[in-house]
Amino acid sequence: MFRSALIAAALVTAASPAAAKLAPGTKAPDFSAPAYLAGEAFTYKLADHLKKGPVVLYFFPSAYTAGCNLEARLFSEAVDEFKANGATVIGVTSGKIEKLAQFSKDTENCGGKFPVAADPGASIARRYDASLTMKGMTVSGMSGRVSYVIAPDGSVIHSYENLDPNDHVNQTLGAVKAWKAAKRR
Repeated sequence: MFRSALIAAALVTAASPAAAKLAPGTKAPDFSAPAYLAGEAFTYKLADHLKKGPVVLYFFPSAYTAGCNLEARLFSEAVDEFKANGATVIGVTSGKIEKLAQFSKDTENCGGKFPVAADPGASIARRYDASLTMKGMTVSGMSGRVSYVIAPDGSVIHSYENLDPNDHVNQTLGAVKAWKAAKRR
């Protein structure tokens, strides 16, 4: 019983919200990466997408896992609302990158609505301080579940870190809407 309680406490601690490590106002590291949109391969370049408006960059641990599937589906369901507010979405992972082409088009996941990029060895995640951390230890070569909203000038507007995938869309969409409202003033 005691061991079960310790495991439950560790899981609650690991899944509790925390501030992502790149704070608002920080310059977002530029990157390019192999990516897929609706199964089609291309090279994603952050700088190119920032020319169009804010970018919602979300890191996820691995394609085809329960939490990551849910998060991708939630982003795909909200992608039209992001677009209506001038933002684009990109998911980045270091896990199961050989399956990203299929993941990008599966209707139960991305549904071909936004790209997902491969981050072998989690080098992009490290630059964004978005490496997976479990029980206070960094898991080498794995991206965590961290979302950023990046303004067209390349500065971080909002950051959110939580292993629970449920609130990443609400957090980032709220930040995009607030940015858009501030721009109208």
